[in-house]
Parts: sequence; structure tokens; C-alpha cells
Amino acid sequence: PCDFFLFPKLKRPMKGRRFATIEEIKTASLEELETIIKSAYQKCFEDWKKRWHKCIISERDYFEGD
Repeated sequence: PCDFFLFPKLKRPMKGRRFATIEEIKTASLEELETIIKSAYQKCFEDWKKRWHKCIISERDYFEGD
């Protein structure tokens, strides 16, 4: 899911920072989200689509990797 894509992109730049309010966290998060380019989001969802398609094709058989 896309949260696996987003969390590291938010966590790394915000690691070690201290925020006094929830509003500061929201602002910093939004600033980091706005640095992610559109094509990165598109690739995230295309890769996710490929993975779930592979799950459907496997018909519950075990597999590893992409």
C-alpha cells in the first residue's frame, strides 16, 4: 500500500525534530509531502498494481519477490 511508500519519506526528514504543537507537525508533514514529485506517486501505485495482479495470477500459490 501507499503508506509503505509515504512513511519513510516523512519519517527520515522529520527524525530528531521536536514539535511544540500538532499544528507544527501538520505543517512540517505537508511541506515534506509537497516535495514528493508526481511521478513518484504514480510509480508507487503502478508497482502496487503489479504486486496485487501477481497475487491474483498466482491463485494463492506461494511466491517471493517482485
